[in-house]
Amino acid sequence: MKLNNLADYILRPFSLFRRKLPLVSYIIGRLVTMGVILFALGLAVFGLMELAPGDIVDQLMIQQLFAGDASGGSAAPRGSFGEGDDFFSSGQLAAQRAELGLDRPFYIQYFRWLERVLVRHDLGISLISRAPVSFLISSRLFNSVLLNLISLALITFFSFLLGVYFSGKAGTVTDIAVTFFALVLHAFPGILMLILLQLFASVTGLFPVTAYPDFPFSEAPVRFTFSYMHHIFLPLLASFLGGIGGTMRMIRATMLDQLGQPYITSLRARGIPEWRVYFNHAFRNTLNPYITGSANLLASLFSGSLILEIIFAYPGIGRLMYEAVIQEDVNLVLTNIMFISFLVLVGMVLADILLALVDPRIRYGRE
Repeated sequence: MKLNNLADYILRPFSLFRRKLPLVSYIIGRLVTMGVILFALGLAVFGLMELAPGDIVDQLMIQQLFAGDASGGSAAPRGSFGEGDDFFSSGQLAAQRAELGLDRPFYIQYFRWLERVLVRHDLGISLISRAPVSFLISSRLFNSVLLNLISLALITFFSFLLGVYFSGKAGTVTDIAVTFFALVLHAFPGILMLILLQLFASVTGLFPVTAYPDFPFSEAPVRFTFSYMHHIFLPLLASFLGGIGGTMRMIRATMLDQLGQPYITSLRARGIPEWRVYFNHAFRNTLNPYITGSANLLASLFSGSLILEIIFAYPGIGRLMYEAVIQEDVNLVLTNIMFISFLVLVGMVLADILLALVDPRIRYGRE
């Protein structure tokens, strides 16, 4: 009994805070959950990189080997690395792993990385390029965010426009055709669409096969802007077509569900103009499922942009992630994954906050 009273006494300030500021307490709870998820995700990434065959030392030694061959000399003293004609001794490999901290268990490596990031605010350096990880990510991040935000804005605008319009044409030949086409787009493999658009650009020559201009923005800002729009058109089209099918069908279905509700019949019976019935009442209720799914849509855009950036040679964070995984650059892989996961989790929290703002019926923490 005394333990129960003690627990109630300790938890009472938290209960009062939750009742007074339900949304703030909800956000704090979600932030704590985000921290736990990111911690577990980072530990899992280190564990999986440990299970992968080879490590970053192998990549570094291979690079040195090819550099030596290219210069006509030997990259390193001969020893016992591999079989037959060997180039590196086991002592050299062990010393290199010890210098990079790879001789420790993966969880020790992870906690050392956490200590460096949280205490010293240092993301480390790329083990391959030796450039700061923060510089590599910041130089690519803007490109990926710009591409995905433009795609999200286009998908949102046209999904609502077409979804609301065709909800008023339900059952017509045009509605059936558009719905079928949207279903085809939703089911169409994204990588195949990217390859087909790449082939279209290569055969016709109407668009570049790469998605980024070959000169910097600082050289000619106006020309770069128009060139960027020309280069980005096909990748943006692929991202748009891959996302609009499912989103438009969801909005159309939600509008049809709302238009069949008794309150819509009551509004029409009172002589409310049809445009007000659509936009002032039914349309507002389609925002809830879209806001809920927008975080998942943004996450799918970021994950899908990995293939897009590889096929169209777009200098974004997805392509950087691919290169880091291939080269087993642990610092760069972990920072990329943690940052993208952080963006997705923040998007989910923002979606929950927007739900509370657009729908007065939602009040977190209140009974």
